Parts: sequence; structure tokens; C-alpha cells
Amino acid sequence: MKRLKKLLATMTAAGCALALALPLAGCGPSEEYVPELGAAKISSPVIGQDGTLRVGVNTNNSPLAGKSGDKVIGIDVDIAAALADELGLHVEIVDVGGDAAGAIDDNTIDIALGIDSTSTQSGYWTSSQYLPTGVALFELQSSNNTTPTADSKPTVAAQVSSKSAWAVNNVFGEESLKSAADLPTAFEDLKSGKVAYVASDAIIGLYAASRAGVDVKIVALLDTASGYCAMAAESNTELQTTVEEALSAIVQNGVVDVIEDKWLGQTVDLSSLPKIEGAKSARTNAGGEGGEEGDEDETTSSSSSSSASSSSSSAGSSAA
Repeated sequence: MKRLKKLLATMTAAGCALALALPLAGCGPSEEYVPELGAAKISSPVIGQDGTLRVGVNTNNSPLAGKSGDKVIGIDVDIAAALADELGLHVEIVDVGGDAAGAIDDNTIDIALGIDSTSTQSGYWTSSQYLPTGVALFELQSSNNTTPTADSKPTVAAQVSSKSAWAVNNVFGEESLKSAADLPTAFEDLKSGKVAYVASDAIIGLYAASRAGVDVKIVALLDTASGYCAMAAESNTELQTTVEEALSAIVQNGVVDVIEDKWLGQTVDLSSLPKIEGAKSARTNAGGEGGEEGDEDETTSSSSSSSASSSSSSAGSSAA
């Protein structure tokens, strides 16, 4: 419990860390967190290096992971640190880009985080979700709108050419969609009253709104909720069991809530939200609208994309 309290305190202090490439004002230096490790729960050959959990992240996938100078930061970096702490291990963060499977195969990492729960890769195990997401409908916290129906024709801003824009068009119709160059613009339009709602991936949207200082809430889903998982080699059953138990522990003891609040301004619970049904499923591009379905391509600013570079950082702290 002592280590948990120290971890939570450090994560709160780490909220002053730089968010991706954009600096946050008013944050002073803080003491680096060095966990007081308990007995290691796993060792080699279950993991590749005794005493260290090597975790792969994709720094092109903010706010899950990104680069701030030479440091890798983000939700998944904090999750990795909490997970390693739970296992009595140090953590090493490795930028694997979009090739988590390859990094597992060549023993560069033990596990990867930020894996879409809807993805299927033969030969790899995925954990239960530690972070939910989905195409979500946002409104201002101060709004008291009735949740729109498919035929109510609300005004909804979404980033141009994104999966969320396609979902708006699919559920509400083309006349409801108000295209925005990026998510900060969409949320500024919401704040100024130009639109009633914003549609975005839930996690990316909460992060963008928090950074823009727009107080929002999620009122509905335009797609079936999914989430992010850990991934490991299918053959490494001992690692799977241990990681699943540790993930469950940091979800249940509130550590993941603290991490969500730090990066997103609030905790995330999509389980009780209604799903607004349109003429077609937002995941079924039956008419070929909106281009190919794939990863959410929304950006939180026109200049905040992080360059992908192979790097690893010994992260004894939960954040930069």
C-alpha cells in the first residue's frame, strides 16, 4: 500500500510533464519516481531480462504514447510503469511503432500496450481491456440536451475524413456533419455554439478537449465500444496469466483511474452509454462511404504528430 500511495502521488505530480510536443505552462521540476520494488513475480525465461519488464508502445499513437524531446510519454507509459510496479519489476519503454508483433517475435519486448481489442493477429494473446474507447458523441458539460436520435439532425463537428466523420454521416446524415480541420477546431466550434456536438474517438477526444480547456462529457456512442489491451506471445502462458492479474489489480485499485484523469481530465466509463443506431453499422462500410475503415486518424492539433523513431527509455517513473 505504501508503494501504491507513492505511485499515485507521483502520477499526480507527473501531470506537469510535457504532453507530446506541446509544452504545458506553470509546471516545475519534480523528483523522479523510483519505485520501492517488492519481490519480482516473474523472471527469465518468462521475461527476457531479469528485474525488468520491457514494454512496447507506439509513439505515433497519442495520447497513448508520444515523444516529448527524447522522452516517451503518454497513457501507456504510465500504465506500463504501474504494471511493472505491481509485478515488482523495473520498466523499460520501447518504441515499436506499429510493429508490436515483430518486436515480440524478435524478443525486443515482453509485452506491448495500446493494442486495439478488435484487432486479430494469429499467434498472439491479448489481455482484457484496460482502457475503453469507441466513436463517441461529446457535448459541453453545461449542456442539458436530450440525447439525439438518428433522425433528429443535430449539428455535429468531426475531423474531416476521419472514421468519426464517416460515423456521423452514416448515423445522422450528411447534413448533420460539420467538417473541421482538426479536433481542437471541432471543440472550439462546440464551445462557441456553432455545433451541438463533436464526434471523435473517445480517448483522443477527451485528450483534445482537455488540452483545449473545453469541459465536455460523452453522451452516446456512434459505434460499438472497444478498447485497448496488452499483447504477448501466444505460447507464453505464464506471462499472460501474470500480466492479466496485474492489469486487473491496477484497474481495481484505482491506479488506472488516476492515469486517465491525468491525461484526459476525467475517468472513462462507456459501459452505460446509449448507442445511437443509424441505417448501417459505423464499422460496416457497405456503401464504400468515407474511404477505408481503419485506425482513427484524428489529430489533436495540426502540428502535434510525433515522429516515429526506435528508442527505449528506462522508465523508473510513471511519466516523463
